[in-house]
Amino acid sequence: MDLSLSTRNVSGPAGDRTVVEVGGEIDVYTAPKLREQLVELVNDGSYHLVVDMEGVDFLDSTGLGVLVGGLKRVRAHEGSLRLVCNQERILKIFRITGLTKVFPIHTTVEEAVAATD
Repeated sequence: MDLSLSTRNVSGPAGDRTVVEVGGEIDVYTAPKLREQLVELVNDGSYHLVVDMEGVDFLDSTGLGVLVGGLKRVRAHEGSLRLVCNQERILKIFRITGLTKVFPIHTTVEEAVAATD
């Protein structure tokens, strides 16, 4: 399985957000592609990111590491990284690792875009 990525800018009550739609598997083979996308966005000045994981079928520890790295990158610029996920098998990974305390996790992109820090 491959990884698909697309980005779009969305304006919400909390300001502009960049939504990164992720599809497929985020694993040791595909995670570098996501990492490059997040680094590029931050380098281009996008500091408020919403990662839409609705299309993600699989997530491993490498993928979690990329998301944590992205969070650190945006926080260095007073930014935010919110996740959109309502798939139980993916949410379970965040609960087991304790990352539900680190990432704001929303059920819809609209909810994530509307959220204020």
